[in-house]
Amino acid sequence: MLAWTIYISFIGAAVLMLLPGDKPRLARRLGLLTALGGMIAGCLGVSQFSKGTPGRLDEIVNLPWIADLHIHYHLAVDGVSAVLVLLTGIAAVVGILFSWNIEHRAKEFFAMFLALIGGVYGVFLSFDLFLLFVFYEIAIIPKYFLIAIWGSTRREYGAMKLALYSFIGSAMVLIGLIAAYVVSGSHSFDLVELAKYPFPASFQNWAFPLVFIGFAILAGLWPFHTWAPTGHVAAPTAASMLLAGVVMKLGAYGAMRVAMILFPLGLQTWQNTIALLAVIGIVYGAMVALVQRDFKFVIGYSSVSHMGFVLLGLMTLTQVGISGAILQMFSHGIIAGLLFGVVGRMVYDRTHTRDLVQLQPMNLSKLLPFAAVTFVIGGAASMGLPGFSGFIAELQVVEGAWVAFPIFTVAAGLGIILGVAYTLRVMIKAFFLQNEPIHATDAAPHHFVPITLPERLGALVLLAATLVIGLYPRLLMDLIVPAVNSPLFSRMLKGGVS
Repeated sequence: MLAWTIYISFIGAAVLMLLPGDKPRLARRLGLLTALGGMIAGCLGVSQFSKGTPGRLDEIVNLPWIADLHIHYHLAVDGVSAVLVLLTGIAAVVGILFSWNIEHRAKEFFAMFLALIGGVYGVFLSFDLFLLFVFYEIAIIPKYFLIAIWGSTRREYGAMKLALYSFIGSAMVLIGLIAAYVVSGSHSFDLVELAKYPFPASFQNWAFPLVFIGFAILAGLWPFHTWAPTGHVAAPTAASMLLAGVVMKLGAYGAMRVAMILFPLGLQTWQNTIALLAVIGIVYGAMVALVQRDFKFVIGYSSVSHMGFVLLGLMTLTQVGISGAILQMFSHGIIAGLLFGVVGRMVYDRTHTRDLVQLQPMNLSKLLPFAAVTFVIGGAASMGLPGFSGFIAELQVVEGAWVAFPIFTVAAGLGIILGVAYTLRVMIKAFFLQNEPIHATDAAPHHFVPITLPERLGALVLLAATLVIGLYPRLLMDLIVPAVNSPLFSRMLKGGVS
């Protein structure tokens, strides 16, 4: 059933490209139907997986693909993959709901959107590393076109910068994968088989940073993060939601699934360095978000900060820290998607500005009350208040970090405080701080189109997701913890000792 998340997405994208170009309503409906089909297939597959033995790896399909190179079409699922498949399904459906206003080249927009989603599903389910790399590249290409064609502020620059950073990272990953394939002597890209091979420490010490950073570029690792705020701001709303919601998770997932599992000795060597970069990203992203004037840039830099917690949790090499990092991937994907939806679709598409100074006199809390309430709740979730998914995720990361890096943990705590500050600042400025108009012409009342039903439904789905997981995290932790304790992760947690 889980394999159909991939097939449904690509079939939907292909059918959309065959539609007449003058039927945007049909394109929207078909896009939503496809995304719903993928999400339902994912939910059914994860439900079936959760009924079996905890911590196991379930094969979905394993067929020869390029036989001479021992490359297989190998799809499988464990608890980590299951959680991220659920996130992808939610992000896909909500992204289309927030794109219900797309009229320009609608069929191409939704086809690119679904192709990206199909690639993301493929990455999370691939256990042949060459296949994973192929799906990874498939997910990168539509991002460029979504931003370059349907984006806004400096869209060509943002799209090209994102593409260049992504492809540089991909080249680094590919070199590392080919090197592992050759050095292992097994002539296989199968993750489970390669994880059993004891790569020499000298090899791991250069292969690990090459592959880890190659993936982590897409996760917003400082100082390779600069594509992220620029890309978020340039992207249309749905693309921003996907970038923060699932695309940045591809980077963190690849860094964990490939680099950390294959090269545990290299991980030991570089652990403190990567942790330091993660903490710098947490604090730096929060500090820059605190002084931004552009509403969307605030959320963009906050994503860099929150993804720093994911990378810090991975570097703790503790069960609680890594589990927290995986839960943070899900949590941030939901919360960032919600905030980008409010900023990009509910506010910017109506006011045609993201400048906080220009938004202040518009009285948005009264003219767009649903947007204001949604942002307040989403902001509370972003700050990590109890009752939301971010609280339990960051709590586990901090607990694991305290064991591994006490000093770094104090710095990460500063990032949390700054996160509260920039969230409250932008919340007040955008919705609740009403300046007196400077000129008489400024006093003219503003009239905005009411929040539409698709936008309300999309926001409610994301709010429900962060609240449900915040109040009952076992729904995901029962999948995550057994996976982290599984044999595939064991050598990594033991520092390479079998």
